[in-house]
Amino acid sequence: QVQLVESGGGLVQAGGSLRLSCAASGRTFGNHAMGWFRQTPGREREFVACISWSGGSTYYADSVKGRFTISRDNAKHSVYLQMNSVKPEDTAVYYCAADSPFEGTGWLKTTPDEYEYWGQGTQVTVSS
Repeated sequence: QVQLVESGGGLVQAGGSLRLSCAASGRTFGNHAMGWFRQTPGREREFVACISWSGGSTYYADSVKGRFTISRDNAKHSVYLQMNSVKPEDTAVYYCAADSPFEGTGWLKTTPDEYEYWGQGTQVTVSS
C-alpha cells in the first residue's frame, strides 16, 4: 500500500518552468514504477511520463518530450516532474501514479489502468 501526495502546481506564464513533486508513503517505493498523467475537464487522463524503479530509464509522451523531465529519489520516496518551456496546452490537473510492485510486467506503462495508486492531483495553469 502506498499513498501519494502531489505538490508544486500553480500558475505560470508560457515559456516558464515549474517543478512538480510527488511524495510517497510506504516501504515499497523503490519497487514501484512511477508515472505522471494529466487531465483536463471532459477529457481522458493523458500519459505524460514514466520512470523505472531505479530511475535509470524514462519515457515521455511526444507532446512533452524535450521539455519535461521525470526523476525520482528513492531515498526521499519522491518522484518529480520538471516542466520547462511550458505552453498553454500544458494546463491540466497533474497526477502521479504508482504501479503494483512485483508484477513482473516491466516499468514502461503508459495507460492509467496499468497503475494502482494515485495522488489527488495538482493544478497547473499556463497563461499565454
